[in-house]
Amino acid sequence: MAIKRRRRVSAEFSMASMTDMIFLLLIFFMITSTQIVPNAIKVVLPQSAQKNDVKPVSRVTIDKQMNYYVAFGSEKERKVDFDNIVPFLKANYERNKEMYVALYADQTIPYGEVVKILDIVNQNNFKMVLVTRPK
Repeated sequence: MAIKRRRRVSAEFSMASMTDMIFLLLIFFMITSTQIVPNAIKVVLPQSAQKNDVKPVSRVTIDKQMNYYVAFGSEKERKVDFDNIVPFLKANYERNKEMYVALYADQTIPYGEVVKILDIVNQNNFKMVLVTRPK
């Protein structure tokens, strides 16, 4: 009498399909992440060849010697420290909620100084115009 042995059938799991799915997801996220462009600073840039109808109310000027000047409306520019720019702009915003900030920056100043003013404008949700000279 022969004893029959039953073979146990075990379910085998193939990692190949799981690996394929992980690589497909990785490729998908790599491609979609390159399509996202952060837009942190919203700036209204006037073209220098055309006249701009935006009437800035507040002006910030940076000269060659890295001096900061501010003015509101038709006031004459006055020299201020960098730390006084934010309170000045906030006070002007309370006076006129439709305020635009015009930035007059000398072309020889470092780019980082312009970015400091752009950050102030962005953090406070002000509207901004970068002033250029006409062609």
